[in-house]
Amino acid sequence: MENLALIDSFSEFKDDKFIDRVTLMAILEDVFRNALKKKYGSDDNFDIIINPDKGDMEIWRNRIVVADGEVEDPNAEISLTEAQKIEEDFEIGEDVSEEVKLMDLGRRSILALRQNLIAKIQEHDNTNIYKYFKDLEGEIYTAEVHHIRHRAVILLDDDGNELILPKEKQIPSDFYRKGDNVRGIIESVELKGNKPVIIMSRASPVFLEKLFEQEIPEVFDGLITVKKVVRIPGEKAKVAVDSYDDRIDPVGACVGMKGSRIHGIVRELGNENIDVINYTTNINLFITRALSPAKVTSITIDEVKKRVEVILKPEEVSKAIGRGGHNIRLAGQLTGYEIDVLREGAEEDVELTEFSDEIEPWVINEFKKIGLDTAKSILEKDLQFLLSRTDLEEETIVEVVNILKREFDE
Repeated sequence: MENLALIDSFSEFKDDKFIDRVTLMAILEDVFRNALKKKYGSDDNFDIIINPDKGDMEIWRNRIVVADGEVEDPNAEISLTEAQKIEEDFEIGEDVSEEVKLMDLGRRSILALRQNLIAKIQEHDNTNIYKYFKDLEGEIYTAEVHHIRHRAVILLDDDGNELILPKEKQIPSDFYRKGDNVRGIIESVELKGNKPVIIMSRASPVFLEKLFEQEIPEVFDGLITVKKVVRIPGEKAKVAVDSYDDRIDPVGACVGMKGSRIHGIVRELGNENIDVINYTTNINLFITRALSPAKVTSITIDEVKKRVEVILKPEEVSKAIGRGGHNIRLAGQLTGYEIDVLREGAEEDVELTEFSDEIEPWVINEFKKIGLDTAKSILEKDLQFLLSRTDLEEETIVEVVNILKREFDE
């Protein structure tokens, strides 16, 4: 009765964990053999017959009959007298098979056996989960917000698997509530101990690339290739696209009529500003496109230092640099070159850093943030413009302007 009751309880795991019959039998046998080793010192001479579907199991111990008083290994040998208690006609040298009842192992061993089984099945589940999500690395996945912590959001998928969306992998404007569905890419999967740790990301450039594949049929079909993606999550992104079919306009196909195709991607990313750019191997042209919406007058490239000097009209400089320097930073990442922006007629101008003895470095940086890095670039702007675009006080701006005017005797 105890055998059947115990096997019935073991069989529940098959239904709860969706373990196939062969795997469950292997786990059960492994667990029972470990219990036998602890009880008898060895399991080599035991046969274990398990049928989890029917809920039955048999354990048989095989021993050799030896003369009374000559038993050296009680687990492998049995005396003639003891053997004949099982069956009267046993003789020396014959094999005896005797059934072992689970209750013979002792209640403590049975409890340990059950705990071991739970651990083995959990390990099996964790291995399968790890393999499943490892194959999904770099792919978009959807899960539901389960718990919101200070440094991460804990998500659960439909199968109850836990995913972690760390703060640094979120888009700054993201706001989560329990029960919300969240999309991101599976960025990494690691085993810590025996538990798989699944990290999701919405800030990765790969997430944007996969959204292009998901939302734009030509990208999914391979007619358009996403060559490179760079992002400042939630702020701005640049995506270089190419097509081997001259009849396809890759930028037009990705953006769609009046931005209809890319609108869903922008919304998913918290209204991130996305520039889609035609890729080209002509580096001059590629850098020019990467700096859009600014119009470049001329370019000088230093291939050794991977550095570029671009000359623009004064009114184009702030466009090239962009809000917070985002545009020029992403253009550099996209092209692989460090980009220096110069104004036309800059030879008659003076770099703002030349005034560091008179102007505080943090004040100079405030002007640089809006693309004003020379004396004349500031003097060309009126006071109201400088007040509205910087975080500087009027008194500070007036003082800087007076310092710069003295340089040009204005």
